[in-house]
Amino acid sequence: MKKILVVLWLVSGCVWAQNKQPSISQTAITSARYWLDVDYVGDGLIGHRLDVHLPLKGKAPYPVVIAVYGSAWFSNSSKEETFKVGLGQKLLESDFAVVNVNHRSSSDARFPAQIQDIKAAIRFIRGNSEAFSLDNSFIGITGWSSGGHLSALAGTTNNTRIDTIAGLAVDIEGKLGKYTHESSHINAVVDWFGPTDFLIMDKCGSSFAHNEAKSPESSLIGGPIQENPAQCALANPSSYVNAQNPPFLIFHGDKDPLVPHCQSQQLYDKLQQAGIKSELIIVAGGGHGPGVMIDKYYDKMINFLTLAWQKTKK
Repeated sequence: MKKILVVLWLVSGCVWAQNKQPSISQTAITSARYWLDVDYVGDGLIGHRLDVHLPLKGKAPYPVVIAVYGSAWFSNSSKEETFKVGLGQKLLESDFAVVNVNHRSSSDARFPAQIQDIKAAIRFIRGNSEAFSLDNSFIGITGWSSGGHLSALAGTTNNTRIDTIAGLAVDIEGKLGKYTHESSHINAVVDWFGPTDFLIMDKCGSSFAHNEAKSPESSLIGGPIQENPAQCALANPSSYVNAQNPPFLIFHGDKDPLVPHCQSQQLYDKLQQAGIKSELIIVAGGGHGPGVMIDKYYDKMINFLTLAWQKTKK
């Protein structure tokens, strides 16, 4: 239990000690217009709320980036973390609308609830784009740690509704909310050190025991991961890589003690094999956030997303 508490403490924000900011006020976010705690499913759950922030400048309708927080899938209410780590501000300053999304935690519901929530949020945004002054022809997604996992999974399952992997069926899309007729298609993915293959995490460099029964990954799928390889395969973004995936930009520190960088390497290799435009940046000395989620790499993210957005306009 002590190890679980340590990893939760790390993933949920203390890894940002070098850039630690006080509580973020709305004025500090520098958003022209915003909508907070919008219920994207309509069931009143805190895990089904999102915030929409529009940039101060630029021209509507604005390209959209969905942002997914990292919490080891233990939190259902951490959408404001996007601004605490500085990622949200960088997107707004670069004329992207930012949609921060809550999702159900692993204690609320087991996988695939979390990706079904993200898909429902994407459909909601696409269905209400005019009301929010958003360009629904471009929706990118980004997230870190467990949020990177869900962002990568949203991208690799772009055209997947129901699938069968290792003999088990999984409903990736779900039927949450009123906008099931809308597409959950993603145009670009920026994945910050997200897990991609649970079963190999311990043997390829993690200092944390992911194989334990109460690890974040085991909690997500509902049992020890090594005893449930088929359930892990359903949750792994790398399981779904195909030629229809959107472009990917992946960041990972080579000194990450929690999610070893083999996770991003494996996903990148599969994307390359499928012919997907993708780039992997391994940050020398980078940890689980520190040295990785900084302005230098935020700028690379902005360039990548801007190019992807421009391509949708051609």
